[in-house]
Amino acid sequence: MSIFFPVLMSTIMGVVGQLSLKIGMTKMGPVQMSGKGVPALIWSIATNIYVMGGLIVYGTGVFFWLIALSRAPLSYTYPFASLSYVLITVASIFVLREKINFLRLAGVFVICSGVLLVAIS
Repeated sequence: MSIFFPVLMSTIMGVVGQLSLKIGMTKMGPVQMSGKGVPALIWSIATNIYVMGGLIVYGTGVFFWLIALSRAPLSYTYPFASLSYVLITVASIFVLREKINFLRLAGVFVICSGVLLVAIS
């Protein structure tokens, strides 16, 4: 198995996990941290199926990331993790219906260019 499969799985699971976390927290609405409210906030988060599912998926992605780290130098694998920024941006447009401006899209292009340079090095 090459380095690309565990990095790809880690990236995809990280993106799916982050989307699930965002959906779960959006459903909760803006949260406040106050001394007395922290236990209730923790309980709300712990019983939110999207948040818990997101944490599980994200944690599974960490498993694949560890496999990738065991096979290649960090200086090679870590730039590939930045692909999650690209996938999150795309998913935010299509799944969360977020509006993305030109500068953000330009940043995504720069990230893709950097990953390409690392991949061919």
